[in-house]
Amino acid sequence: MTSLLVSMTAFIAGIKDRLSSEKGATATEYSLLIAFIAFIIIVGVSLFGTALSNWFSTLGTTVTSWKAP
Repeated sequence: MTSLLVSMTAFIAGIKDRLSSEKGATATEYSLLIAFIAFIIIVGVSLFGTALSNWFSTLGTTVTSWKAP
């Protein structure tokens, strides 16, 4: 009788685990994280893109003006 009770408890626990799977929740969390990172990159490029482009242009002009010995 005890082994039957243990078997039934294990069976019910297995069914419960399959029904309460969190695979969808994990995918949702990862997609929200990726969207947040993409948003941060877009904001960063919008704020600093022009200044960074100007800095590289100035650096390129400076390096071009150097003469090889």
